[in-house]
Amino acid sequence: MKNSTLSKSLCLLALAGFCGCLLLWLSGARTPAAGALIASFALLALSSSLSERFQSLSFTLWVLAVAGWAVYQPGLFISAGGYPLKNLISPLIQVIMLGMGVTLTTEDFKRVLQMPRATFIGAGLQYGIMPFFGWACAMVFRLPPDTAVGLILVGSAPGGTSSNVINYLAGANVPLSVTMTTFSTLISPVMTPLAMKVLAGKIIPVEFLPLMVSILNMIFFPVVAGVLINRYLPRVAAATARFLPAVCMASICLIIAITVAMSRDDLFRIGLPLFFAAACHNGIGFGLGYGLARLLGLNRTDSRTVGVEVGMQNCGMATGLAFGVLKSPAAALPSAVFGPWSTVAGSILASWWRRRIPREEPPTGLAP
Repeated sequence: MKNSTLSKSLCLLALAGFCGCLLLWLSGARTPAAGALIASFALLALSSSLSERFQSLSFTLWVLAVAGWAVYQPGLFISAGGYPLKNLISPLIQVIMLGMGVTLTTEDFKRVLQMPRATFIGAGLQYGIMPFFGWACAMVFRLPPDTAVGLILVGSAPGGTSSNVINYLAGANVPLSVTMTTFSTLISPVMTPLAMKVLAGKIIPVEFLPLMVSILNMIFFPVVAGVLINRYLPRVAAATARFLPAVCMASICLIIAITVAMSRDDLFRIGLPLFFAAACHNGIGFGLGYGLARLLGLNRTDSRTVGVEVGMQNCGMATGLAFGVLKSPAAALPSAVFGPWSTVAGSILASWWRRRIPREEPPTGLAP
């Protein structure tokens, strides 16, 4: 009850802040208006984190607040004491993937054998749909070369861990979701460089081996290390599980802030077409992921799970590769747009599906 009251109070303060922002903007006080807007998003994020109904939007609102801060004061997120903050991106992603690994057990890997058909269909659609339509959307919206490569990179990444939360909210097959995320991540050292070589190689030179080595170091090894910690050091895993989610969310926010700060001018120049390209890319992933899974014989629940998995990408990995291998802040920008948008769109889709859960439907993901 206390949380509900506090949530409503913070929401009212946020709404007042948005109104104040508008008045300041109309009066010509642009700098105070920007500060009021950032503070309002932060208040709204705090409000939603205390609300059971809107808790899934809290992370996205924090991202918007931090991204706005990065646009407002980019210098804060470009360097600190002369140290380039972009150098923190790969270690932060390793922390995030370690956090993912700590939540996994050997049973999660055994489920690939228990539900092979649905898992392989999902992985096939993941790497069949998203890389190609990343390229197609970049071409349709005429994105600049580096940004186009970045959108293809987002499409070539494995499924994002946030898809597990969205599938839970949607009442879908969460074990299948975790299995698909794990499987697509484990095969990403081969599939991501391959997709990039075939599609992005038409725009810029792409070397397979550097991409593969970077994914192994940034994604594969931290996940395996997390699984081993969970298996052989369960007390350590239990202790870290208490604070790792918050650390991971803070890490993602910082990664997005650094990306936005370094690509601020590009964002002002191509922000609108990039947003529409990312939104279309995400929507195609949701729609074709679900539709093709149904055509391939999966039931509605498992098809919804596949649709969410296909539509939501590991944007942190794409950001790390854009900076670490491609050496291009502009190539990292699509990740900063696609990630928050896919969370918002996924939350709306989950709310719609949650009210329409299929009844008495046998799961097609499990082996007989």
